[in-house]
Amino acid sequence: MLKLNKEKKLLSKIPALVLFLILFLVAACPMRGQAVLKKQLSFSDYALWGTLESDRIAPDENWISFRMTYQNGADTMFVKGIANDKIFAFPSASRTLFTRDNHFIYHSGDSIHVFDPEKNRREGFRSSENYSYSESNNVLIIKKQEQGEMLIKIPLGKTLMEIKQVKKYSLSPDSRVLLYTTFSNGINYLHMLNLGKTNASKKIAESTDSFDNFTWAKNSKSAAFYSKNVSSTIQSLFFLALNPQKLFELNPNLADTIPNNTLLSDIYGNALTVSENGKMVYFNVTPKTSIKNDQESKVEIWNTNDKWIFPDEQIHGKFNERPKLMLWQPYLRSITAITDERLPKVFLTGDYEHAVLFNPQDNEPQFEYQGPSNIYIMDVKTGSKELLLKGQSSIYWDLVPSPLGRYIAYYREKNWWIYDIKTKSHTNITSKTGVSFEGKVRTLEPDITFGNPAWGKQDKEILLYDAFDIWAITPDGKSARRLTHGRESKIRFRIAKIPNINPLAFKYNGVVIPNIDLEETLLLRGEGDDGKTGFFTWNKETGEQPIVFRDSYFSDLNYSSKKHTYFATEQKFDMPPRIISRQKLSGGKTIFQSNPQHTKFYWGKTELIRFQNSNKKILKGILYYPADYDPKKRYPMIVNIYEEQSQDLHIYQNPTCYNSSGINSAVFTAQGYFFFRPDIIHENENVGPSSLDCVTAGTHKIIDLGLVDPNKVALLGHSFGGYETSFIINHTNMFAAAVASGAITDLKSYYLSVGWNNLKPNMWRFGTEEWRLSGKTPFTNPKDFDRNSPLESIRQLDTPLLMWTGKEDNQVDWHQSVEYYLALRRLGKKSVLLLYPKENHVPVNPINQKDISEKVLQWMNYYLKDEKIYPWIKKAME
Repeated sequence: MLKLNKEKKLLSKIPALVLFLILFLVAACPMRGQAVLKKQLSFSDYALWGTLESDRIAPDENWISFRMTYQNGADTMFVKGIANDKIFAFPSASRTLFTRDNHFIYHSGDSIHVFDPEKNRREGFRSSENYSYSESNNVLIIKKQEQGEMLIKIPLGKTLMEIKQVKKYSLSPDSRVLLYTTFSNGINYLHMLNLGKTNASKKIAESTDSFDNFTWAKNSKSAAFYSKNVSSTIQSLFFLALNPQKLFELNPNLADTIPNNTLLSDIYGNALTVSENGKMVYFNVTPKTSIKNDQESKVEIWNTNDKWIFPDEQIHGKFNERPKLMLWQPYLRSITAITDERLPKVFLTGDYEHAVLFNPQDNEPQFEYQGPSNIYIMDVKTGSKELLLKGQSSIYWDLVPSPLGRYIAYYREKNWWIYDIKTKSHTNITSKTGVSFEGKVRTLEPDITFGNPAWGKQDKEILLYDAFDIWAITPDGKSARRLTHGRESKIRFRIAKIPNINPLAFKYNGVVIPNIDLEETLLLRGEGDDGKTGFFTWNKETGEQPIVFRDSYFSDLNYSSKKHTYFATEQKFDMPPRIISRQKLSGGKTIFQSNPQHTKFYWGKTELIRFQNSNKKILKGILYYPADYDPKKRYPMIVNIYEEQSQDLHIYQNPTCYNSSGINSAVFTAQGYFFFRPDIIHENENVGPSSLDCVTAGTHKIIDLGLVDPNKVALLGHSFGGYETSFIINHTNMFAAAVASGAITDLKSYYLSVGWNNLKPNMWRFGTEEWRLSGKTPFTNPKDFDRNSPLESIRQLDTPLLMWTGKEDNQVDWHQSVEYYLALRRLGKKSVLLLYPKENHVPVNPINQKDISEKVLQWMNYYLKDEKIYPWIKKAME
């Protein structure tokens, strides 16, 4: 067994801060008068490696924060000066930000800290559970646990207010107004404070019930909240308008338009929403639960004519028992029911004045992952509904409202359409462009739309992606302009993620996308067909211009509001992630290099390989070279398969035995293996044979290069890669050994199984996804299943096979591996199956992760290096 020695045990106990400083000093000290001697990477060295995470940029662009996390769980946040290279460390810091004065605020343990990196000044507040920062007023709000004290102060400056017995608080989106509650003598009080006038706190309401769930309108001019009794049952809904100040109360017991036997509900996170104009409040009601008789049988009744199978219905269905969305218009004293049992799913238009409703069970039972729905649109002011689309995909990326509310974009019949709510008209806006806006985003999934990331200013244009470029098209379809030139350069352009902003926001069951001003400069990310990546600026005069674009993997573009300097994380397989800066008018520099100890060890490199399958289709793959590669030697090679993987060409991988699948390119190359990850293109209804074709073609390509020993090549795959591995080794003897983990081995039984992670029958995987059998079944087309099923060709297996799976695998039924094991046992073939109790599809117990990594490597060493020293393998192969 591969044991962790005393050195690794010692390293695992070193705090991340100390470990980082040791490595930083070692890397910073010049090796004067001596050559840098590299050494072989050993298992005891793995604990040195950490993971870099970019964090924030100070407004003046002179300071940057980032985090290093290590496999022992320790993590440290660092703040570093851009010009002066000063660096400060903050162990276990979280919830960070820079103030407008470039002070760094963070949470650590039970304390809030403020640090001025320029003058090295600090202040801390113990027993502090929460904080907020008002940028508009440069004010820090700190909620302390001791007697509910709340401080309002200038960071590293004077305290403006100290308020006792505070229970809750909420800062408005513009950070100018603070709502907070206090408790005294059995009474809860709600106060409002303008942070620009800290001596002008106003009492808004009082009650024996507490106030909670504060939700603001985006314009900060109004807010909604609940009152709750001591058992946390909602008693009333309130709406507060700030200017002029007016408080409205909705008591469900007094509102005859709220359904009987229901309660106000905050079960879901976005259950309470205030419209942009501050005049509408959306809220949920839920049926009152009845007391169930514990003496009744808990039998599950599975009917074949049910819309969904029993477990799916219990979790995702039962619409009569789910919360219903209601609209309250306080100024009109109006309440409108939005959803009901018949139309339970909803998203709102950008102006909140229309609701788009659908029922995901409209066309059930069917056997794709999600069936089409009939889409209705409702005028929430009148309550009138009409059919908008029949048999339309309701997947969130296929049905998107415009930010200002006039339009609904939807993807249908391989084109983008616009529905104009005002004119009630449908327009196909992409049919005349001559390009496709759908394709393979992931190999194992059907063709989907490439995306609709944003709308232009005032909803005058919609932005769409094709395979390479970004388009701007007017809602009437009369103008369509391609903004980028990716098709010519084979670069895929996409709008870059905004720092510290979730790119995927939802409003109930629909996605919310932003407006983007195309008169301003856009930031784009580019990915080249040759493996290059980087970032670009775009404007209408110059088009796309590179900030940085080269043979590396770039991520995490970061910048301040000034946008004078851009920061990005760069990595290559043979270069650990680093943070670099790039200015508009000058070159860049390295701000921070993670894992400086990397240079002390021999390391491999990667090469992009192109090869052809039997259909002359050009495919790509990543070839990883062994560490300390000697071109005079021929090495053993491990081939790892799944789907398309060439996009990982420049991804750095920390060496570790603690990973989810026992597959680590840095470990394999350090152990003297070539490691090859070929892309696989699957043919419809012929997934198994086409996998065999692509993998053998790619492997032959590497063998023909004369780099590897053709008799010492192994195949390795997890999940769908485990299926591919199980199939391929039954049809070729080119592999000396194989590992198939979490594998699907019998397509007929898998077709008739339940995916317990999503609670759906696995039949959907055989339609337009994964096996692409176009709706065929084992009953009508058994030969198609047999042709693609590993179990049907198992008698041809001669390759030594190691299998492993978790005994609580809800993604791929672990009995698939047991079936294959029993078949091998009955046929008298040599194989080993490892079953890990209490593990799912991806093991999480570090002990099991390490065991898998060790055993996979030992299996490879046994067959590819002739290390016949492992008793558990020798016993199986006798």
